Amino acid sequence: MIDFIMNDLLGTPELLVGLFALIGLLAQRKAIADVVSGTLKTVLGFVILGAGAMVIVQSLDQFSAMFNHAFNVNGVIPNNEVIVAIAQDAFGTETAMIMLFGMVANILFARITPFKYIFLTGHHIMFMACLIAVILTTAGMGGVPMVALGAIILGSLMVLLPAMLQPYTREITGSDDIAVGHFGSFGYYASASIGKWFGNKEKTTEDIKVPKSLGFLRDTTVAVSLTMVILFVVVAFFTGSTFIESELSGGQNFLVFSLMQGLTFAAGVYIILAGVRMLLGEIVPAFKGIADKIVPNAKPALDAPAVFPFANNAVIIGFLFSFAAGLISMMFLPLFGLAVIVPGLVPHFFTGAAAGVFGNATGGRRGAIIGAMVNGVLISFLPALLLPVLGDLGFQSTTFGDSDFGVIGIALGVLSQQITSTILFALAILLILAAFFFLGWKTRKEPSKS
Repeated sequence: MIDFIMNDLLGTPELLVGLFALIGLLAQRKAIADVVSGTLKTVLGFVILGAGAMVIVQSLDQFSAMFNHAFNVNGVIPNNEVIVAIAQDAFGTETAMIMLFGMVANILFARITPFKYIFLTGHHIMFMACLIAVILTTAGMGGVPMVALGAIILGSLMVLLPAMLQPYTREITGSDDIAVGHFGSFGYYASASIGKWFGNKEKTTEDIKVPKSLGFLRDTTVAVSLTMVILFVVVAFFTGSTFIESELSGGQNFLVFSLMQGLTFAAGVYIILAGVRMLLGEIVPAFKGIADKIVPNAKPALDAPAVFPFANNAVIIGFLFSFAAGLISMMFLPLFGLAVIVPGLVPHFFTGAAAGVFGNATGGRRGAIIGAMVNGVLISFLPALLLPVLGDLGFQSTTFGDSDFGVIGIALGVLSQQITSTILFALAILLILAAFFFLGWKTRKEPSKS
């Protein structure tokens, strides 16, 4: 029963967010029909979002195979799902326990501190719980103390990081109703900060003038389709027809295969956006129950694609320039004695696109471009710096991808190497977290009352 609750129920993002919606609707004493409809639509929105992500991942896996063959690149490919799957054999129980009690800590911190955020991106909760379990075990901790400290770290991150982004999230959405709960936060924060310094938000990506003859590009689906088809076809020529037709396409003509993969990617983006719209349409009203009854004034912290519909052009710009920065970084990493991090299309799409939206909100087109490139550099160098922390555990061929995993993993790993006493190590972490809570409380920006 415990395994069912922790691994199956709470380990399934769709059911986790549906559970929060159900609690919120019940707390509001909604009619049974509204409870059933709101809960199912919330779950369905996440299912649709996940289905779109699967379509994109399958398409990008093909692109990665073509790219690696074309340019003969061998290196570490960051992939959260792969490294977590590897770690589950040794750290499955620890991960589940930290995840469960981390969510309890999230609600507790949201209740007793000024940071009223409930982190709803279930798969990222699991990924971060796994990273924390690995680092704390490496530091020599175990049992109840390890789970308790891990839960406090995770719960703290689940309120502090959305709070860090919230001033910029408000600029994107034009409201204070939702937050971003995704462990690429340092990349998004850097993008928005860089955009504010070097850009001009009046010159937004969404005002890019398109000639009437190219008016069809205003349609996001069409623009994404053309972009990805061009990328696939160009790489296909470098890859060669022999490899594609014998290894990837099952004999289908390499150009036709490339065309269809580009269109498949665009279909995945369309599905994701549809899921996000359904999710936002249901979870914000449902969440009012939690905000009113359990955690007053709480905000749902949602997955990064929640901001995609607010700046469609910035999504494409962010992805392309983040990926370009990843390619450039790949050439410089060996000069610093670091492992070659092959830019993964999945992290660069999701985090690069979100970074583009954040950069655009504060710096317009220039902010979207520069901010996304900063994100691309971060998710290239941080995984390389994280590898030594995970290397002793046998994670040499892959690592965590998004920026927060790198920042948190490196910080915890370095701290554990400097402080050999587990008691002092735990106390140091608690003091650091307390300092961040205090600093965040003193510097937080309230929304305008206009």
